[in-house]
Amino acid sequence: MREALNILGFGPTHHMFEVIDSQTQTDLWREVVSGGAPDWDKLFAGFFACVDWPSAHYWRELVQRYPDAKVILTTRPADAWWRSIDKTILQYTNAPDSPDNVFSQKLVGDQVFGGRPVTRDRAISVYEAHQKSVIREVASDRLLVYKVGDGWKPLCRHLGVDVPDQPFPNRNAKEGFHDRANAPPTS
Repeated sequence: MREALNILGFGPTHHMFEVIDSQTQTDLWREVVSGGAPDWDKLFAGFFACVDWPSAHYWRELVQRYPDAKVILTTRPADAWWRSIDKTILQYTNAPDSPDNVFSQKLVGDQVFGGRPVTRDRAISVYEAHQKSVIREVASDRLLVYKVGDGWKPLCRHLGVDVPDQPFPNRNAKEGFHDRANAPPTS
């Protein structure tokens, strides 16, 4: 979705990789995750959209802060979502909190999963509850429930832009996730 939004002219799009890659972003998000008051304009300075963690956790605040922004809820079957997080972020979620990792126990483990172990059933229950909350709470004229694999048409229709003449991107491969997540921030 990050790449799609960038292609459509809504970028740069903030993603968890911006936090992983930037010490400044890591520090700003660590403060928010630790209970500090978020300065959304500072956190998203230079960005025109946001996807993924950690911003997805704060969707309610962001919907309120940016009332004209469109909201895209990406969905997929719960089992497919579970297989993805099991191969990527779960090792950080079930690990003790690390000062170098804002996605670890403090945000995902404590805030999302209530400090309880993240099992498949627990994770799927939280995922499904999240999906229902977004659908229930975001005005339907602002919300697109986007099924992974739907391609350009529903996304472009929702955003009011033309469908580009190129394939829909697929760049968030599991391969390389851990290398990037474990690399030190560069700025």
